[in-house]
Amino acid sequence: MMKKMSIPTSKASLVLFLCQIISALDVPLDSKLLEELSQPPTITQQSPKDYIVDPRENIVIQCEAKGKPPPSFSWTRNGTHFDIDKDAQVTMKPNSGTLVVNIMNGGKAEAYEGVYQCTARNERGAAISNNIVIRPSRSPLWTKEKLEPNHVREGDSLVLHCRPPVGLPPPIIFWMDNAFQRLPQSERVSQGLNGDLYFANVQPEDTREDYICYARFNHTQTIQQKQPISVKVFSMDSLNDTIAANLSDTDIYGAKPVTERPPVLLTPTGSTSTKVELRGNVLLLECIAAGLPTPVIRWIKEGGELPANRTFFENFKKTLKIIDVSEADSGNYKCIARNTLGSVHHVISVTVKAAPYWITAPRNLVLSPGEDGTLICRANGNPKPSISWLANGVPIAIAPEDPSRKVDGDTIIFSHVQERSSAVYQCNASNEYGYLLANAFVNVLAEPPRILTPANKLYQVIADSPALLDCAYFGSPKPEIEWFKGVKGSILRGNEYVFHDNGTLEIPVAQKDSAGTYTCVARNELGKIQNEVQLEIKDPTMIIKQPEYKVIQRYGQVSFECIIKHDSTLLPTVIWLKDNDELPDDERFLVGKDNLTIMNVTDKDDGTYTCIVNTTLDSVSASAVLTVVAAPPTPAIIYARPNPPFDLELTGQLERSIELSWIPGDENNSPITNFVIEYEDALHEPGVWHYQTEVSGTQTTAQLKLSPYVNYSFRVIAVNKIGRSQPSEPSEQYLTKSASPDENPANVQGIGSEPDNLVITWEPLKGFQSNGPGLQYKVSWRQKDVDDEWTSVIVANVSKYIVSGTPTFVPYEVKVQALNDLGYAPEPSEVIGHSGEDLPMVAPGNVQVHVINSTLAKVHWDPVPLKTVRGHLQGYKVYYWKVQSLSRRSRRHVEKKILTFRGNKTFGMLPGLEPYSSYKLNVRVVNGKGEGPASPDKVFKTPEGVPSSPSFLKITNPTLDSLTLEWGSPTHPNGVLTSYTLKFQPINNTHELGPLVEIRIPANESSLILKNLNYSTRYKFYFNAQTSVGSGSQITEEAVTIMDEVQSLYPRIRNVTTAAAETYANISWEYEGPDHANFYVEYGVAGSKEDWKKEIVNGSRSFFVLKGLTPGTAYKVRVGAEGLSGFRSSEDVFETGPAMASRQVDIATQGWFIGLMCAVALLILILLIVCFIRRNKGGKYPVKEKEDAHADPEIQPMKEDDGTFGEYSDAEDHKPLKKGSRTPSDRTVKKEDSDDSLVDYGEGVNGQFNEDGSFIGQYSGKKEKEPAEGNESSEAPSPVNAMNSFV
Repeated sequence: MMKKMSIPTSKASLVLFLCQIISALDVPLDSKLLEELSQPPTITQQSPKDYIVDPRENIVIQCEAKGKPPPSFSWTRNGTHFDIDKDAQVTMKPNSGTLVVNIMNGGKAEAYEGVYQCTARNERGAAISNNIVIRPSRSPLWTKEKLEPNHVREGDSLVLHCRPPVGLPPPIIFWMDNAFQRLPQSERVSQGLNGDLYFANVQPEDTREDYICYARFNHTQTIQQKQPISVKVFSMDSLNDTIAANLSDTDIYGAKPVTERPPVLLTPTGSTSTKVELRGNVLLLECIAAGLPTPVIRWIKEGGELPANRTFFENFKKTLKIIDVSEADSGNYKCIARNTLGSVHHVISVTVKAAPYWITAPRNLVLSPGEDGTLICRANGNPKPSISWLANGVPIAIAPEDPSRKVDGDTIIFSHVQERSSAVYQCNASNEYGYLLANAFVNVLAEPPRILTPANKLYQVIADSPALLDCAYFGSPKPEIEWFKGVKGSILRGNEYVFHDNGTLEIPVAQKDSAGTYTCVARNELGKIQNEVQLEIKDPTMIIKQPEYKVIQRYGQVSFECIIKHDSTLLPTVIWLKDNDELPDDERFLVGKDNLTIMNVTDKDDGTYTCIVNTTLDSVSASAVLTVVAAPPTPAIIYARPNPPFDLELTGQLERSIELSWIPGDENNSPITNFVIEYEDALHEPGVWHYQTEVSGTQTTAQLKLSPYVNYSFRVIAVNKIGRSQPSEPSEQYLTKSASPDENPANVQGIGSEPDNLVITWEPLKGFQSNGPGLQYKVSWRQKDVDDEWTSVIVANVSKYIVSGTPTFVPYEVKVQALNDLGYAPEPSEVIGHSGEDLPMVAPGNVQVHVINSTLAKVHWDPVPLKTVRGHLQGYKVYYWKVQSLSRRSRRHVEKKILTFRGNKTFGMLPGLEPYSSYKLNVRVVNGKGEGPASPDKVFKTPEGVPSSPSFLKITNPTLDSLTLEWGSPTHPNGVLTSYTLKFQPINNTHELGPLVEIRIPANESSLILKNLNYSTRYKFYFNAQTSVGSGSQITEEAVTIMDEVQSLYPRIRNVTTAAAETYANISWEYEGPDHANFYVEYGVAGSKEDWKKEIVNGSRSFFVLKGLTPGTAYKVRVGAEGLSGFRSSEDVFETGPAMASRQVDIATQGWFIGLMCAVALLILILLIVCFIRRNKGGKYPVKEKEDAHADPEIQPMKEDDGTFGEYSDAEDHKPLKKGSRTPSDRTVKKEDSDDSLVDYGEGVNGQFNEDGSFIGQYSGKKEKEPAEGNESSEAPSPVNAMNSFV
């Protein structure tokens, strides 16, 4: 085990320092960069700490490490240097620290037992491996022993001991017979964790002579066998026969029959035991019992539950297995063995300890010279591990001193590191159960910037999408990153860009003008480097004609269109889906360039068809539904798409025309409206059919115009109202002769991209426009207005040519002519272009500023000579900014504003200026390249203006006849304040205003006491500030003087009362005080420390309903008034009603209740039938007979208006049923509509109402019941409610 070390700590200084450190550098995972940077060693591979080897094979002790320069390796054995060169059996692999001990050529594994440790070292430090303990595996033989046969009485318990030899690692035990068959195991017979075979009770069938215990040593792949054990079981019958043969008839004989026995534990012994297991291991607890009948084992954890998902039972529940144990699994585990005669238990006290495990392992640090950093090593365990540090494999206490290093317990703090501070540090966390060792290096690098993104990398994005331009970099110190657009562009700033910490430039919404060259510059104090990337903006892909909803008859033909528009440089692919899956593999589905056609439609073709268009940059889709309907049921005329034309023939062949004729197919009862003729160019686009022309449905011939140098094939499609026919078979091919081009390229332009070039571009001709092989272009140019000859060059089939060495921004005449092997196209027209622009040379002069008012100024300037613009004049930009406010004399951050004036304007207006301020401005001319130099800064000042309103107005200290006013000066004085004006007037209860009083207050005042006011009066105040220019906007406020000296008792809120129900409470109160008070109610659970909950009362009501309360809960409540110095009432306490039983259990879902209701429903149905028969016979109900016999003058007949039942009333109560108690139209009885329950009449289920409202069944009286109004009944639901759901 590694040595432990204790280091004094100072936690306060550690926390203070951690607040000041700078984060370490991140080294990108760039293979080329990692190869170039110096790096201390890092152990990448090593053998396990406990390494058991096969003594018959070579021993390989692994130790691999990386570093720059590559590290050298050395070893220690049992704490001392291991000289490999002196041991002929040991070699070290080249460029590696891995040792190979040659055992197979004479070496002995036992001679190399020990503790090994590897050290990897280079000029920047040394890393060490774990202590690797080498032990050869052992598989010894069983010791010779004489085994006596086991004679056992039937029903007794038995243990067959295995006692395998001690091996390394321990063997795996199993029991077999002489035939190498595993012995069957069960709840009665099973193998224990120690390998012994336990019998809870033996049976005659257990008799055998070949119980053999095997030990398998996996490491050496050997199996050792114990001598066979013999077991003889004597049954009671055979024992009685033996006894009878040796006794006379007069003797009393006979062995006792097999007796049942209560459980007894075979293992573990005693009532308690202990077990210690390590965190993360598997906990195995075992209880094996004897007894007859065979006992059953059950496991519990005292004071807790067995952990879910980690608990397993093995060996017929005799073994409890808990995986991945933690400290929480410590405790007492009880196993209980039970049979019909009793039980026995055993308690195992489990303690979970823990070898050290990481909380925070130290991580490598890469720092720049002068930076700070920390190594943190935190581990936990049971017991708590100790932390010790090493530097380059040496205990840090005796390691060479480093002034930049300070050890503080589990942390090493580095301050102002230098390159010599590079080292590898080891953290050792250890306790009695093990140790952890971690290497972490501190690598101090001084590196100039490097850009890892490939140069001239091309990025392509769709317009209006985000663009991310990479600039992966590294340097030490960390470089600063700047981005520029264009070769000589200015640094990019502003909200339109996002600059990420990893150097990436994000353009959130890339537009067409975002395209171009972007330059990333990385610089630190050791150097500077830059890299260019290219950004191209592509047009989005769009579906300009989407598929449409179609209804088609069965066996018809349907076509969905999907016409797209896309960027010409992107190659789209179109995919059709049916119901978001691939199209059926069926030849009836024809996918064309712009459409999907389904032939001979069937019902299974019904569904949603989706057209998906993908490019390398984007994807769009559109869907349409196809509904297939049956053909008309009558055998009427069947309408269908026409059959395809046939027998196509070409005649009258000429160079530029030909005649095509055909025979129409069957029109299928729908006249052909037109024929569509398509052609294929097998020379330029084989397999692609293009639209040629369309003719009337009455024609069978067409004169077709042709182009030179095209290998034509034609086909014809017939169209009627049902749809398009299948295409005809193609005609014979016809190759037209080559000719010189008929036309020249379109959209010819001449625009310079640099000050010394002219870029000539054009749209190249399409394939069939070439009219022959060898398509080229003759590009010609000459400077305009100069007596120059045309300069020409012939280029291949491209779309751009760059003329270099041109003067800056001069006009050129440009033309592009097409030619092929047969000649030139007609003479092209000339276009005017310009060579490249450069930045303007001079600034506008004679800049003058005329201040119009305090917020507006007009600026004039003289235009610059057009020759100095050196480009297309786009306008002038005026830069202006506020220098300081003349009233405050304090400078602030300069925020420049820019106004652009298009064209050749020589003046402009500057709006939105701040009054009484000093400004500067300059003017610059702008062309297509950028801005020219700025004119000299012009200073101007704005005059005073009116101030803004005072920042606040507060009215305090109300008395009988006075109020105190306090205010703040305006946020924007816009000049020198001269005074304040206060106006006020009284307001009566009807909001009528009294006389207005005006007071002027010096500008240096900030408070005022108004005296001689009327008591108990509301006043409205108007307050503003003035400069020499005039008055600013005013601020208003209202306040009230108090009524009298006793007024301090008012306002007040008293007599707060509550009326609580189950989930709500009505709160009411009395208020005395000024009118227009805004009340609020605060409440909370009584005795709780939680914050009060607040509800605002609408208007000036003196009551409020609190909702959403918890039943059976005590609440506290108080009422307050807004704006009255936080005045509140005293607290009141109330308690909500208990929860209703009917809400606790939904009786309607109980099985017994459903069965009862079915029986009741059947009984009621029989009663209804009987009553119906008796009613038809004129008979009377029992209730009616009683009424007739005992007429009561107080009983009223049932009324139509109130719905009460007057047919019968209780002699004790004499109250009719309450209004609304009849069953509503939805056939449910609502409890909240009636306080009376039908259960109270008769026996609850026998008393029911008939359709006419009369009562059925024997009446037995109704008990008086008066619940509080508004509360629901707490009784179980009435059977009537359930019955209404059946009827």
